[in-house]
Amino acid sequence: MKWYQVKVNEVYQKLNSSATGLTRSEREQRLIANGDNKLTGKQDIKEWQKIAKHFKDLLMVILMVAGVLKAITGDYAEMIIIFTVVVINALIGYWQEKKAEESLNGISQLLGAEATVLSEGQRLTITSEELVVGDLIVLKSGDIVPADVRLVECHQLVIEEAILTGESLPVEKSHQRLEKEATTGDQVNMAFSGTQIQSGTGIGIVVATGDGTEIGQINQALQAVPKQETPLLRKMNTLNKQIFKGLLFLSVFLIFFTTFRYGMELNLLVSAVIALIVAVVPEGLPAVLSMILSMGVNRMAKEQAIVKSMPAVETLGSMTVICSDKTGTLTQNEMSVVSVITATENLKVRDNRLQNHGRLLSIMENCQDTLDEGQDLESVNGNPTEMALLHFSKEYQVPHLPTLNKFPFDSKHKYMATVHQTAGEKLLFVKGAPDVLFRFATSEENAETGQAKPFRQAFWQESASELAKQGQRVLAFGYRKLTPDCGELTHESIEKELTIVGIAGIIDPPKASAIQAVSECLAAGIQVKMITGDHIDTASAIGQQIGLKHVKNGLEGYQIDAMSDDELQRQVRTHDIFARTTPAHKLRIVTALQANGEVVGMTGDGVNDAPALKKADIGVAMGIKGSEVSKQSADMVLADDNFATISKAVKEGRRVFDNLKKTINFFLPTAVAQGLVVIVALLTNHPLPLSPIQILWLNMVTTITLSYALGFEPAHKDTMNRSPRNPQENILSAYAVFRIFYVSLMITGLGFVLMYQFDSAAVQQTILLQSIAISQAFYMINCRELSDFSLNKGLLTNRSIWLSLGILGGLQMIVIYVPMAQQIIGTTALTMEQHGLVIAIGLIIFITVELEKATTKWLMGKISQLREASDIA
Repeated sequence: MKWYQVKVNEVYQKLNSSATGLTRSEREQRLIANGDNKLTGKQDIKEWQKIAKHFKDLLMVILMVAGVLKAITGDYAEMIIIFTVVVINALIGYWQEKKAEESLNGISQLLGAEATVLSEGQRLTITSEELVVGDLIVLKSGDIVPADVRLVECHQLVIEEAILTGESLPVEKSHQRLEKEATTGDQVNMAFSGTQIQSGTGIGIVVATGDGTEIGQINQALQAVPKQETPLLRKMNTLNKQIFKGLLFLSVFLIFFTTFRYGMELNLLVSAVIALIVAVVPEGLPAVLSMILSMGVNRMAKEQAIVKSMPAVETLGSMTVICSDKTGTLTQNEMSVVSVITATENLKVRDNRLQNHGRLLSIMENCQDTLDEGQDLESVNGNPTEMALLHFSKEYQVPHLPTLNKFPFDSKHKYMATVHQTAGEKLLFVKGAPDVLFRFATSEENAETGQAKPFRQAFWQESASELAKQGQRVLAFGYRKLTPDCGELTHESIEKELTIVGIAGIIDPPKASAIQAVSECLAAGIQVKMITGDHIDTASAIGQQIGLKHVKNGLEGYQIDAMSDDELQRQVRTHDIFARTTPAHKLRIVTALQANGEVVGMTGDGVNDAPALKKADIGVAMGIKGSEVSKQSADMVLADDNFATISKAVKEGRRVFDNLKKTINFFLPTAVAQGLVVIVALLTNHPLPLSPIQILWLNMVTTITLSYALGFEPAHKDTMNRSPRNPQENILSAYAVFRIFYVSLMITGLGFVLMYQFDSAAVQQTILLQSIAISQAFYMINCRELSDFSLNKGLLTNRSIWLSLGILGGLQMIVIYVPMAQQIIGTTALTMEQHGLVIAIGLIIFITVELEKATTKWLMGKISQLREASDIA
C-alpha cells in the first residue's frame, strides 16, 4: 500500500483506527494476531555447533582417521596424543572467533527502545516491540522512529533519514497527501523505522511494523544473499585437498609396492601409513594460522576495527575495490560553511577578511531558531544547517542580539526572518533560498564602505550557481532597517526592499583522514568508489575533493535501472561515483564488480547498505551510527566510523597474508621432509628411522615454537605500494613448490647421511630427530623473507624469533638429556661434537637457500629486462 498517496481520513478508515488511537483491547488483539514489532533475526548458532565446525577441516579429519587406526592397532598413547592435537586446534579456533564476537557485541546498540502512543485519547508509554498497525504514535525531537508511520500532524518536524536513504541532509516533513509516485527519500509525509527526529514534533499512525517496514523488507532480502567465502578459505581448502590427494596416492602406492616387493605384514604397513600421515599432515598449521589471524584481529581492534570472522582479516589484504558510503564515512556527517561570497569578495573558510563582514556574520548568528540567549552551543542538537552557521559565526565572536519577532522557516516561503533591536536600530534579518531572496532584493551592501548600491541580479545568480555546481547547499542573507512605527510584520511586508549582504555555501565536508586514506588506497592499487543516496552534484564534489579518479560523469540510480547486468559490468570499471542509489542498486553494483573478478569491500551504516554489505567479499559497517542490521551483515565494524581505519586494516590484512604465506612456506618443506623419512624407509625395506611419536613430537615442538615466530613479522616497507595480489593466485606458486622440493630433500638427505655415521640405533634416531629440528630452525629464518636476504634489521626487532629459538633449544635438550623424556620419546644423550655436526647441517641449508634466493631474484630481473626490451622493440 502506497500510504503516502492516501488521505489522512482514509488512512484511519483503512486501518480501523481514529484520532484518539486504539483501545487497549484492540491493541492487545492486534499484538497477538500480528506479533511483536521487531525484525526477524538470523537463527542463533549453538555453542556446540560453533565448536564442531572446527573439526570439519580436511586435515583434521585425516588426523582423526589416523587416531582411530592407532586405537585399532592398540597404540592408545599415540592415539591420545593425536586427538589432543586435534582438540587443541579446534578450541583455539573457537576461542578466537568468540573473542571477536564479544568485541562486536560490546559496541552494538538497540534502536528505538520506547514509544509514546495515544490510546483512547490518553498518552501511553510502551516498548517499541508492543507497537501495532493502527497505533497513533507521538513523535518528538531526539526520538528514533520505531515503526513506519503515515504522518497525520506535523509541527516543523525534521527527520534525519541517512540510515535508510543515505542522504546527508535531514528532511522537513509534512502531513499532506502526495499525488505522484515517490521514492523512499521523497515521501515527505512518511516517517520510517530507524530514522531519527532532528527537531519539531508530530503525530502519525503506524502503517507497518517489524518485517513489514522498509527496514524489515531489506532485512528479509538479506536472507536471499549467500555469504561469501573468503579467498583465504578457498585457498586453504584447495591446499588441504592437494595434501589429501598426495597422501592418498602415496599411501596406496607404498602399500602395493611394499606388499608385492617385500611382503610386509599388515600391522607394519598400517603403522607405516599412520607414520606417513602424521609426518606429512601439518597438524599444527591450522592452529598457527588461527594464531596469526587472531593477532591480526587484536591489532585491528586496537585500531578501532572489530573483525567478526578471522579469515576476513586476510580478505582485507586482498581487496581490489572499496565501495564506500559518503555520509559520515568519507565526510564528517556535520554540515559546515565552506564558501562565502559578498558583493566584493569570494572568500573561503577562516579567511581573515571575513571579520570585515559583520552584518553577514550577525545574520548567521541571530536569524536562527536553534540557540536561545545564554545557551551553550555545544549542548544543542538542532537543524544541521543552522548549527553550521552558528559554529561559523562563533569563530568570530559575533554578539547575540535580543529577538523581538520571529518567522520560522517553512517549505512554502523558503526563508526565515527575525527582528532585532541594536544600537538604536530596529533590523529585519532574513536568510533563505537564493532565488527567493533575490526576488525581494533592491540593493546589495559593500562591506568595505558600508554603503548600499543597486542589486546585481546576474552576478548573484551566477555566484549561487557556481557554488551549487560544487555540491554546496546555498543560502542567501539579507536585511532591512525598520522604522519604529513599522507596525506588525507579515510575510507581505518582509518580501520587499531587502539588502543582500552575501551568500554562503554549506556542505558536509570530507574528513582530512579520509582524503589521506583514499590516497593510500589508490597508491596500493585499490580502487575507491562512492555509492550514496545523495544528489549527484554533491557526490561528485565530495568525490573530487577526496581524490577519486572518475568523478565527472557519475551514474544515478535511474540510469542503473536502465542497464542490463552486462552493461553495468562494463560501466562500473570507468565510474567511481554512484548517486541516488537504492539498496537494490548497491547490491547490483557490488555483484557487477565481483563478476569482473574484483575482491570487493563495501562500507555502510544504514539498513539500505545491509544487502550489499553481506554480498561483498568484506562488508564494513559503522560502529557509532551504524544500524543493527548493517552490523549483523558486515564482516568488520569500524568503532570510530572512519574510512582511514579501513586503510590501516588493509595494511594489516596484507601483513597477515604475507606472514601466512611465510608460515606455509616454512611448514610444508619440513612436513614433506618428515614424510620422506618414512617413504625412504619403506622403499628400501628398512625399519622406520623415526617412530610415529618422534615424528609427532617434531611436528608439535616446531609448531609451538618456530612457526609462531613468523606471525610476529612486521609489515614490509613496501606493503602499501604494491598492487593487490591476483585473487585467483594459488597460495603456493610454482617457485614455492620448487623450494619445498629441494629444501625437503636437503633436510632428509643430510639428516640420513649424518645419521648413518653412527652405529647405535638410539644415537641414529636422536641424531636424525635433532638434525631435522635444527634444520627447521635455520630454515625458519630463511622464511622471514621469501625472496630477499633474511638477515636484516627486522631479525633484531622480532623478539619472538629469539624466544622461539630459545624454547626449541630448551625442549630439545629436555628430550635428549632428561631420562623420563628419553624413555617416552625414545632418545639418548648426544656429545658436543655430534651437536656441532647437526648445527653444521643447519648452516649448510641456510646458506644454500639464501644463495638460491639471490640467484633466482637475479635471473627474474634479467628475464624482466628482456621482456621489457622485447616489448619496446
